[in-house]
Amino acid sequence: MNILVQKFGGTSLSSSEAREHVVRHIERERQRHRLVVVVSAMGRSGEPYATDSLLELADKGETLPARERDLLLCCGEIISAVTMCGLLQTRGIDAVALTGGQAGIVTDSHHGQAQIVDMQTGAVISHLQQGKVVIVAGFQGRTESGEWTTLGRGGSDTSATALGAALQAVRADIYTDVSGILTADPRFVENARPLSHVGYAEMCNMARQGAKVIHPRAVEIAAQANLPLRVRSTFSDEEGTLVSGPLQAAAAVKDRHVTGIAHVAGITQLSVQARDQESDMQLQVFQAMAKHGISVDFINVTPSGAVYTVFDADAAQALDVLSQIGYSPQAVHGCAKVSVIGGGMNGVPGIMASIVEALTKSGITILQSADSNSTIWVLVAEEEMVPALRALHAKFELHLP
Repeated sequence: MNILVQKFGGTSLSSSEAREHVVRHIERERQRHRLVVVVSAMGRSGEPYATDSLLELADKGETLPARERDLLLCCGEIISAVTMCGLLQTRGIDAVALTGGQAGIVTDSHHGQAQIVDMQTGAVISHLQQGKVVIVAGFQGRTESGEWTTLGRGGSDTSATALGAALQAVRADIYTDVSGILTADPRFVENARPLSHVGYAEMCNMARQGAKVIHPRAVEIAAQANLPLRVRSTFSDEEGTLVSGPLQAAAAVKDRHVTGIAHVAGITQLSVQARDQESDMQLQVFQAMAKHGISVDFINVTPSGAVYTVFDADAAQALDVLSQIGYSPQAVHGCAKVSVIGGGMNGVPGIMASIVEALTKSGITILQSADSNSTIWVLVAEEEMVPALRALHAKFELHLP
């Protein structure tokens, strides 16, 4: 079957006016495709059926066992699925609402962060063969024993791409409140430009480094299945950004080394020095971080010490843990990680020189740097983050088509 998966986020469902736009996109695409529509909980924090609002009903979920917490959190997406199903029925469109488990998303038993272990899509295929639009509650699944689970933040994106992959869909369209993937965050870079095509690897890196339009886990699933994605706005008919394999993207994209600039704020840099004649300092430090569940990033290790970052929210605990095992770390609070991302950077000389030049000319101090195959990261003071984004965006001429 010619199947298309559509995923609509919370802002696309938060009002009757927004839901009318959703219906319009469904009506347009059902002329050409069999449709599976994945929905998130309605709205954002503070709105009645949003995920965080549901947690507030149970004392922020802090006293709930993980199993019961998942039962509560599944309600938001189910409300969205049933609401959209009813709305389509009133328009004469035959539709059916399914929970994630009914749609065949089978997970492990790790409540709150469940991993998909199998896709059993017979029920979805049966409804599609009957000509129905299948509305699936995102963010959730079930275990083999029938327990309800949730997939963690970004779980509805994951639901959509997993269903797209399992159903061999022609594409998965991720609808949101922006018109696609931009070269930088338009809140900080006024001339940020929408991208027509992005490769899987670039999109995954942009998502991991702060571009929150789509969850990186969903991109990874799409890449493994070679499932094209399109990130587009619920509130317009613009085609948005196609996320696909490098060959498909390369055919339509101007050859440039850098694709976009991303950022993550709220970071603390920690520096730890080894004690005299100590050879296992790094082991002690990172085992201690892992033991206390503190996520570390931006890691530079030398024989005499280690420099790494944690989120500001974890900084006090990290410092206390280091003190308990006998170290006197130095901390730089209020930092931001700025990422220069591009699939064409690998092996190209001069990229780092251009980054240093742009930031130096803007009077911005680089506190730390690191790189991978398609990303170069620099750590800067948070108050210098916006000037850094603008300087790098201009240096690599990302405002130009």
